[in-house]
Amino acid sequence: MTLSRRSALVVAFAVAAAPILIHAKPGFAAGTTDTAQAAEVEAAVDSLTKALLAADGAALDALTLDGLSYGHSSGVVQDKAAFIGALTSGASRFPNITLSDRSASVIGGDAIVRHIFTGEAVSNGKTAPVHIGVLQVWRRDGDRWRLMARQAFKL
Repeated sequence: MTLSRRSALVVAFAVAAAPILIHAKPGFAAGTTDTAQAAEVEAAVDSLTKALLAADGAALDALTLDGLSYGHSSGVVQDKAAFIGALTSGASRFPNITLSDRSASVIGGDAIVRHIFTGEAVSNGKTAPVHIGVLQVWRRDGDRWRLMARQAFKL
């Protein structure tokens, strides 16, 4: 039996893709190793959103790592102190936030989360609508997930 180039290509693709497809979980991006862990990460994202809405400095501190890199869609990058300080001082606030098109992928002790962030931001007394894409990187720290990096981008 002779294989055509097309058949050989299909077989090669199937062999290469099999490990990825076997580990993919419904509702989460490929690479997720455990649906329970991905659910924990999603819960951490929800907790972060609540802390942003409440400008809760203690919760924001607990949910983020000391080396946090927090990138805004404007290009501004903040460390942990600047990120929390802007919210707790009232210089910036979020009256409402909705996250959509969410995905979480857990890879060992790290997780990648993507979503669309829609809401309003108030900065220096001016309210502006927000509709951006967000990439977050979370790290397992003991028994909890903490935000290591976040980068927003214009859609």
